[in-house]
Amino acid sequence: MAALKWLVGIMGALIVAGTLALALVIVQRVGAAGETDVGLRALGQPAGTRILSVASAEGRIAVLVQRPDGERVLLVDPKRGRVVGELRAAD
Repeated sequence: MAALKWLVGIMGALIVAGTLALALVIVQRVGAAGETDVGLRALGQPAGTRILSVASAEGRIAVLVQRPDGERVLLVDPKRGRVVGELRAAD
């Protein structure tokens, strides 16, 4: 009878530990899903490029840059931090 009480106590402790571990994993994943920090990224533009302005544009970031060969609008995906499109005036 003592062995049975001992086993029930151990199994109860395992259930509590497993439940706490599961709750911890869920909290960590929910917290990580809200992070949008892309960190320091380069736009991959030539030397001498200046950023003139930045604006939000339908889920993208529009960055007006002045390059040695003229001004352009770069469309940046904020989740990836990459340039996904480029607009320039026709010459």
